[in-house]
Amino acid sequence: MLVTYADTMTMREARKVYFDANGFGETGGYDDAWVDFKLGPIPMPFPNTKARVEAVRDHDLHHLLTGYDTDIVGEFEIAAWEIAAGCKGYGAAWALNLGGMAGGLVRAPRRVFAAFVRGRGQRTTYGEELDVVLALTVGAARERFMRAAGATRRATLADVVLFLLALLVGFVVALVLFALIVPLVPVGLITHALRRRRSAARMTT
Repeated sequence: MLVTYADTMTMREARKVYFDANGFGETGGYDDAWVDFKLGPIPMPFPNTKARVEAVRDHDLHHLLTGYDTDIVGEFEIAAWEIAAGCKGYGAAWALNLGGMAGGLVRAPRRVFAAFVRGRGQRTTYGEELDVVLALTVGAARERFMRAAGATRRATLADVVLFLLALLVGFVVALVLFALIVPLVPVGLITHALRRRRSAARMTT
């Protein structure tokens, strides 16, 4: 769900609004054992590893900063933005974003390329102290990480070349991730069913 955040809100306050608006719960789902990636109507559960949790904490902040939605196209856009802006030493972020960027080329190529070009003039919060970033106001965080030039810069030949190289790697990564996730689908679906049953049991007691 696309939500706007006032510049005067702290990033911590804005993140709570973001969690509530998207139904992510009080902790944003960081403590869930499994998470879902939906391939159309088909849920593709996969383990919520420590590396993914560390990456998604910053990923969620990037939604607040960039304004990209949490729908499928918005996720493709923010994947391209993060690749261009830099994921630093977060391997899970590089892998998931490269795969997402490749998927975005099929669904919304112009928007994904525009997000990549925008990210080339900006930077992510990866590697920053989380509590320090959460204490900033939204306005201060955008000024610090987004840099106005990144939102208006025009694509260069270097942007195009790097975009194509990232896509090439992304298609390979996407195939590997798909091959790894598919065998886990039955396990994930069983886990979800058991969790729903336990939740329903608690509600009736």
